[in-house]
Amino acid sequence: MIRVIVYSSGDACMQCRMTERLMDAAGLVFEHVDLSDPANADHRAHVVRDLGYASAPVIEVAGVEHWSGFVPERIDELIARLTEPGGQGSADS
Repeated sequence: MIRVIVYSSGDACMQCRMTERLMDAAGLVFEHVDLSDPANADHRAHVVRDLGYASAPVIEVAGVEHWSGFVPERIDELIARLTEPGGQGSADS
């Protein structure tokens, strides 16, 4: 299974909520990390320092692909890749 992480800036972030709703509706499994939680300071540092983003949501896929913002086209492409038979996220891969 490919690891997908959605880094969020908290419940008030509309783009974060819309990103997660679209992924949930498609049945995509992802990890939610709330960057506003002080316990996630290491994650916040990773997003800023390593990935280069200053706004959320940030979506990271398998540690090699990432983007920021609510981008339905990117989410749809990701869902298609991970849910198609024989795709990167299937049990066959």
